[in-house]
Amino acid sequence: MGTLCHLRRLKTRLVSDFHSWCTLQAPNAGGKLLPRIYVTRRIPPDGMKILRQSGLCNIEQWDSDEPVPRSELLEKVAGIRGLYCLLTEKIDAEVLDAAGPSLQVVSTMSVGYDHMSLEELKKRGIRLGYTPDVLTEAVAELTVALLLATSRRLLEAVDEAKNGGWGTWKPLWMCGYGLTGSTVGILGLGRIVPLDELARHSDFIVVCCALTPETKGICGNSLFSRMKDTAIFINTSRGGVVNQEDLYQALVNGQIAAAGLDVTEPEPLPTDHPLFKLKTCVILPHIASATVATRNAMAALAASNLLAGLQGKAMGKEVPL
Repeated sequence: MGTLCHLRRLKTRLVSDFHSWCTLQAPNAGGKLLPRIYVTRRIPPDGMKILRQSGLCNIEQWDSDEPVPRSELLEKVAGIRGLYCLLTEKIDAEVLDAAGPSLQVVSTMSVGYDHMSLEELKKRGIRLGYTPDVLTEAVAELTVALLLATSRRLLEAVDEAKNGGWGTWKPLWMCGYGLTGSTVGILGLGRIVPLDELARHSDFIVVCCALTPETKGICGNSLFSRMKDTAIFINTSRGGVVNQEDLYQALVNGQIAAAGLDVTEPEPLPTDHPLFKLKTCVILPHIASATVATRNAMAALAASNLLAGLQGKAMGKEVPL
């Protein structure tokens, strides 16, 4: 077993050295040697335009809307200087070992970086760029849309209109909860208050905190059991901050009125998951930042971060390691 592992490591090192050698043999039109970068997906055009027009790198890309297979990623990163990735790629010791010592910067087209092994990046002296702020407005819009869709039972109403359930006008039919005059508690923003206080005083709870070891599963029975039975729970941050079994039980038992989720654990959520069977739960396929302008802005910032890292310059947005 030890000999086999040694041979695998030797193969990885040889592939990395070969790719590095190929990079040095690949000058641009002006004869300048350029570093190789790998882009793990087909990205919005503004990002690719910045990379191509920079003249600072040779670009290799997984040219697909679907995530790059793990085996392909491990092969293609060998010898690269820069990695442009998305939140679907787990960048861990295995990937960094496959890349080899040439890798100096990773840029992710995402605000979250829980798919990154920060300790491994720090240990190797690899810089990390990310894309906060540019999607704030889009996420806020989607959060309000999800809040309204959930509280006013819009998806249920659409289904009723389609399947013949729309009959004569009834005073209490399809009644939901309005936002006017309500108290919205935001978990992950502003003044820190105990969870039980946040739960007891809020008509709506919106989660916008990052996924960390401290926040994983923070929204569970201890929160739901203290919420009003008319309260609505919204999550547009990361699926891992919610204990989905506890959420399901809270909805089934009437501890809370409804929930709206743009993120789940895992993603995509299996279509036979119990939460999909509840009319009181609205689930979207992680589209909070899905406007054309926002995705282009994210792609552009990730590209600019990568190029800055290659040149040893300050990034627009860098994760401190």
